[in-house]
Amino acid sequence: IRVRPLTCTETQRGDQRVVHSLGDGTVHVTAARHDATFGFNAVFDAGASQEAVFEGSGMRQLVELAIDGFSCTVFAFGQTGSGKTYTLMGPLTQSEAQPAAPGVLGLMQRSFACLLEQSRSRGSDLALSASYLEIYNEQVTARPAALPGTASTPHLRCPPRCAPQVRDLLSPGPPRALPLRWSKTRGFYVENQLSMDFESLEAITDLLLQAGSQRRRTSAHALNSHSSRSHALLTVHVRSRAVSTHPAPGTQAGLFVGPSAGPSKQGSLCFVDLAGSERVKETGSSGELSTEANSINRSLLALGHCISLLAKPRGKRTHIPYRDSKLTRLLARSLGGSGVTLMVACISPSSRCLSETLSTLHYASRARRVTTKP
Repeated sequence: IRVRPLTCTETQRGDQRVVHSLGDGTVHVTAARHDATFGFNAVFDAGASQEAVFEGSGMRQLVELAIDGFSCTVFAFGQTGSGKTYTLMGPLTQSEAQPAAPGVLGLMQRSFACLLEQSRSRGSDLALSASYLEIYNEQVTARPAALPGTASTPHLRCPPRCAPQVRDLLSPGPPRALPLRWSKTRGFYVENQLSMDFESLEAITDLLLQAGSQRRRTSAHALNSHSSRSHALLTVHVRSRAVSTHPAPGTQAGLFVGPSAGPSKQGSLCFVDLAGSERVKETGSSGELSTEANSINRSLLALGHCISLLAKPRGKRTHIPYRDSKLTRLLARSLGGSGVTLMVACISPSSRCLSETLSTLHYASRARRVTTKP
């Protein structure tokens, strides 16, 4: 659980702080007619640094598991404006020309640096590829960006906001929706999904900045001046191979042959930035914003339903309705399959957000009871 600080607007408005971290993974919510305590693996209060969240949440262990060949997922959930995107990506103002200060880098950038660090310490050779998808109004769209050093593509005029689109900057073409398929061997997958190879972790960071913070659909409303209007999934595929040098048979001591390759392992690290849950009455949304909010809430409701069923003992589970939304289809393997999943629930301490905060905490409590078999 991560508790963000009160904003200047909330402080000036006189909002009370109703969420308190008690230590040892415990968070306490106290307000009129509400007094509840929740326990989690870790709780980060408003003063926690980005580095503390990375080290204390188990994110480093997830990176190591991905190198070892496991499918790993981290997703951020919470009310709109609760700090999900900041936790994953850092400040929204960063760019290639103005990179963020090292202290405020998000889980994504820190994970990329950890990949490089682990590769060097283990003597492994990493082959990296990545894809970036966005689910907007329950339509799956792709958000790849051009590789660093390639020619940039002129800005394309966007169709109406509620229309699904794919903007592939490597192969410019008319906007189109990507079909979501299912097979016995792959489970749910996105057909025609573009996956790009990268020669460096810096290139993946460039993709994150270009396709993520700058191109993802956002809007302003009463609770958030930069509200994400879609769910975004950045997947980094990691193929690792141990590389060693050894004396050549029959040669003098001190003479070595070239690097020899050990068996390869294929893992993945998926970052899911969920759009925030919204109450239209609070956000003041109307028109297209209201349509987007309804789509966001509908997919989050489907996700919550799946998590509730998965949290039950295996002998008491009924059918898990992954097909109720595109979001749950794409997260099916992460939630109930063979992967390793970390959920970072972000909440506001403000008394005005009490209802959504309690909803998020109950949501996270159910998710904590879900077990997988990696």
